Amino acid sequence: MKIVVIGGTGLIGTKVVNILQQNGHQALAATPATGVDTISGKGLSEALEGAEVVVDVSNSPSFESDAAMAFFKTAGENISAAEANAGVKHHVALSVVGTQRLQDSGYFRAKLAQESKIKASAIPYTLVRATQFFEFIRGIAQSGTSGDTVRLSHAPFQPMAAQDVAAAVACAALGAPVNGTLEVAGPEILRLDEVIAKVLDADRDPRKVVTDSEAPYFGVRLNNPSLLPDGEARYGATTFGWWLVNVRRLPKDRLAKPVGAERWDPMGVC
Repeated sequence: MKIVVIGGTGLIGTKVVNILQQNGHQALAATPATGVDTISGKGLSEALEGAEVVVDVSNSPSFESDAAMAFFKTAGENISAAEANAGVKHHVALSVVGTQRLQDSGYFRAKLAQESKIKASAIPYTLVRATQFFEFIRGIAQSGTSGDTVRLSHAPFQPMAAQDVAAAVACAALGAPVNGTLEVAGPEILRLDEVIAKVLDADRDPRKVVTDSEAPYFGVRLNNPSLLPDGEARYGATTFGWWLVNVRRLPKDRLAKPVGAERWDPMGVC
């Protein structure tokens, strides 16, 4: 089966392509680097020709409100039109657990608008909402940094390995459209400030994490359920402790490949 992965050369997309290929499918990475631009539409129709499934794991290059909204609106319209012309049977998109609760952020308003457009399209779909990736932890730290201090909420969250996110997305792509939302999360409920402090400590980063209930998370004040799955979710197997020891310091060229095959079943989140 031909499956086009938009954003297929990024952190999640590379892993999705690898998993699909390991399972015998023709997976095509569609990005500007491979000649496909969802904003201009260049190369999109050609890439989707003969595809049964389109997976969109692309992201706005900016978290700024207007830029993110413009990205998801333009890309979404171009992808939807190209899918209709190509006769695509299933659209899978990656989104974020808690998006509907984070609407004080322009970025998350754009993500919700993206979800709404997918739901309104004639193409059968599956939305996969994932919790924060372990690999995104340093980005969260940077967002809360002022000088040598990182101010963060003590809010609970359920982060997961990027490889587990990719497995969930690949699993959705190989299944029937649910015309709804699937949520995936890590196996443990942890605390935002504590996890980031541990990563910075392991990195020997001198910044100090200060717990602050008012600290914004990308412009949003968090409460207890903000970042947690709504209800029934699927769970990745990779714990934070295992990731910290086995994956955190791997060279970038190895992060695209399954690491520790005994732990990372390519379809383990199905």
